[in-house]
Amino acid sequence: MNHEDLQRLLTDVKGGALETQHAAERILEALRAAPFEDLGFARVDTHREVRQGFPEVILGLGKAPAQIAAIAERIIARGQTLLVSRATRDAFDAVRTIAPACEYHEHARMITLKQAAVPKGVGTVLVACAGTSDLPIAEEAAITADVMGNAVDRLYDVGVAGIHRLLQERTRLESARVVIVVAGMEGALPSVIAGLIQTPVIAVPTSVGYGASFGGLAALLGMLNSCANGVAVVNIDNGFGAACMASAINHL
Repeated sequence: MNHEDLQRLLTDVKGGALETQHAAERILEALRAAPFEDLGFARVDTHREVRQGFPEVILGLGKAPAQIAAIAERIIARGQTLLVSRATRDAFDAVRTIAPACEYHEHARMITLKQAAVPKGVGTVLVACAGTSDLPIAEEAAITADVMGNAVDRLYDVGVAGIHRLLQERTRLESARVVIVVAGMEGALPSVIAGLIQTPVIAVPTSVGYGASFGGLAALLGMLNSCANGVAVVNIDNGFGAACMASAINHL
């Protein structure tokens, strides 16, 4: 039983269409059901939507295409929305044999299939990125936020090397409820944006940059040392994690 099923059940009880005894029996039946499905190589968390508002997301890294497809099949069979991160084209080919309507987002390396209605966020999640090289991580964040029920605005290629590109978009920044800022190199963009607006800023360092960027470590440390307040920082290249946090804020 997901959040939507429970809401419908309570509405039926309130409207007199369902007796409380029958409603209680259905709730107890749902509680007795196993909160996961054991596939041998994976235990699919079928209860996560009830606990956290969104179904389990599949991390494609290190999984064989057949394994990803098997997990996806169980999620889809329950009518839940499917989201696979860091997925290859081979994984997509395997998943669409059991879900022909699923989509593959090349830049973000994600597989999605929207099924059950997801509660809508209050406002807009704006995803800003410094340069075109940061697009894969920015798109991972944008697609995740969209699938989780948020209105998404994209503001790309507005890095500090040409600050005028950012300043002319200040109205869009101020109108967002949460801003995700994706940047590599020295990672200065989140601090600049946080100094302009009162909206929460979630910073995502990327592994983009030359040798001294140390695979994103320079950007990570720069963001952690931001002199602007209201900045939270996720791990290197973790657009997915940033979107999860942004979605949680936007659903408050």
